[in-house]
Amino acid sequence: MLVNKSLRRLLQLVPGKKRFGAYRFLPFFFLLGGAMEWFMINVRVGRETFYDVYRRKRSERLYQARMDKTEC
Repeated sequence: MLVNKSLRRLLQLVPGKKRFGAYRFLPFFFLLGGAMEWFMINVRVGRETFYDVYRRKRSERLYQARMDKTEC
């Protein structure tokens, strides 16, 4: 329960409760999303980033679809 009270207290410190309600947290989520996007673009895990994997998988799917189309 101590964590719950501490979290509730921390959330009460964010200004704009009366005017914006739950939307007062929107800037934090916007920054969190931007940080996550930056991480996925720039941070390499092993030898590749998230987008390297995405591009490779997409090209593999396109190649497979092309091969399936030519077989029929």
